[in-house]
Amino acid sequence: MAVTSAGLLLYRIDPSDLLTVWIVHPGGPFWTGKDEAAWSIPKGTYDADEDPLVVALREFEEECGFPAPPVPTSLLGQFRQPSGKVVTAYVGEAAEDFAFARSNTFELEWPPRSGRMQDFPEVDDARWVTLPVAASALVKGQRPMLGALREHLDAAGRTYRTG
Repeated sequence: MAVTSAGLLLYRIDPSDLLTVWIVHPGGPFWTGKDEAAWSIPKGTYDADEDPLVVALREFEEECGFPAPPVPTSLLGQFRQPSGKVVTAYVGEAAEDFAFARSNTFELEWPPRSGRMQDFPEVDDARWVTLPVAASALVKGQRPMLGALREHLDAAGRTYRTG
């Protein structure tokens, strides 16, 4: 059975109709200095007995340091990653501006085989970016979410520009 993950893709459309999305950069030594194809939507794994939307909202708060804004969300779709993991993505429109606060941490032996355990932030940065920036920043398996977002907005008759 595939590993399942759930996340929240927040977007906003500013007064000039510019569409931006909220993405996060993973923390830890493996991702240090990596930018292209390294970012993600805030997300986390879940078990079959868990509600994916509840997980997506919990993971947003754990990774960004504040609760997801109380916005209506809808299912954007399920996206199979190259690893085989399936990400269930929800979408919501944020009305306010906000900035990355802090992330929860994880413990890792670093350097490898050193016997030294260190704490690292799960996320070390998060920000609003335009769709062209997100298209190169997101890990490849999540890039189809941007097309799904555009389809979602088009179906709702929303006016926006991407950059």
